[in-house]
Amino acid sequence: MVMMMMNESSGQTGDSLMLNRYTKVPSGFLMVLRQGDDLIKELESFATRENIPSASFTGMGFVNITFGFFDFKTKQYNPRDFMNVELASMHGTIAWKKKVPSIHCHGVVGDKNFQSFAGHILNATVGTGSLEILIIVHEKALERKKDESIGADVLQIE
Repeated sequence: MVMMMMNESSGQTGDSLMLNRYTKVPSGFLMVLRQGDDLIKELESFATRENIPSASFTGMGFVNITFGFFDFKTKQYNPRDFMNVELASMHGTIAWKKKVPSIHCHGVVGDKNFQSFAGHILNATVGTGSLEILIIVHEKALERKKDESIGADVLQIE
């Protein structure tokens, strides 16, 4: 059985073009995002729609991205934007926090000069091209809870 999520494509006028965003594959799901798609929102929507207990994912493609570096003194991310870069590697997890999907992902991007930048992905939209993501679903439901000692959400594996 093939499961597909349909979303309206951004930037369409008149009749909206409906595009498949993911399909079931032997190892889990394959998601292909298109120009303008929001990475975090698409993963959250997928987790909710498919009732995913937890998952790991990896991906690559073209993005406009905001990385954050967590400052343990202020307990906040210091953000930095990178436009029109290639996401060479992305890894993350899907869990739940207070019955809402909680996405945690990091990535490495490269620019046209082959400089690399990396960090916690705060936000990303697909740039020119696409973004391919392999999602491996786990049977166990996992939660993320705030660890007050470090000021960040931590995946609970109890």
